[in-house]
Amino acid sequence: MPKSPDPRPTTRAKRPARATPPRRQPSAAPPVNSPSTDDSADVETRLYRAVFDSVMGQRLMPGTKLPEAPLCELFGVSRSVVRKVLQKLAHDHIVQLRPNRGAIVAVPTREETRQIFEARRALEAAIVRLVAERATARDLKGLREQLRAEHEAMHRFDQPAWARLASAYHLRLAELSGNPILQRYLQEIVSRCSLIVAVHQPPGNASCEHDEHERIVDCIARGDAEGAVQLMDQHLRELEEHLMLGSPDDERNLAKLLGLG
Repeated sequence: MPKSPDPRPTTRAKRPARATPPRRQPSAAPPVNSPSTDDSADVETRLYRAVFDSVMGQRLMPGTKLPEAPLCELFGVSRSVVRKVLQKLAHDHIVQLRPNRGAIVAVPTREETRQIFEARRALEAAIVRLVAERATARDLKGLREQLRAEHEAMHRFDQPAWARLASAYHLRLAELSGNPILQRYLQEIVSRCSLIVAVHQPPGNASCEHDEHERIVDCIARGDAEGAVQLMDQHLRELEEHLMLGSPDDERNLAKLLGLG
């Protein structure tokens, strides 16, 4: 006898649900202005400024050794931070990096000094000629404000600030020329001149005569390009003539040379 079909409905076994893998969270990048980033940048700036100001203030003379270990200890930083700052100073022609012998304050030769000033006179003659043709009343106002800041630093006997402001004056003229090529080349030349002037200028003397800067601006204000060119040439020649050779002194305490002791 044929078997009667089972009246109960046939149920299929439920297939287990496929597990969904957990969504991967994007890795959180540290914010650009995180404390660690700021702290690192701050100590690099302090180290750079300490060396730069000590050179401009004639405490670190050409040839002075800048060993990494004492700098690490003085500033509480790693060798990688010190090396990064020394590379920046080398790029700005303030120090020289010698393979396997460490860093020293750069030692510009007499011939190099002559060539640098020769190039600078040619560049700045072209620059002031263009500025005399193109400067606006607003540009002149900005230049005179810079000169006031320079004058104040001079009367405070703040040699590093004085040197920075004197350089900034020349770089501002380059900017006002409207020629970025001239501006870029002058940036390098001024950086190298800053070292030469700082280490060879007799202590207490002005790296740039403030009244000469003012007379150049007066010529520019009158549109007297030739007068501005002549004054700038005379200004740079006198600056070069007043230089005197310094002598390295590696034995003095590095902390004192950097103004930390």
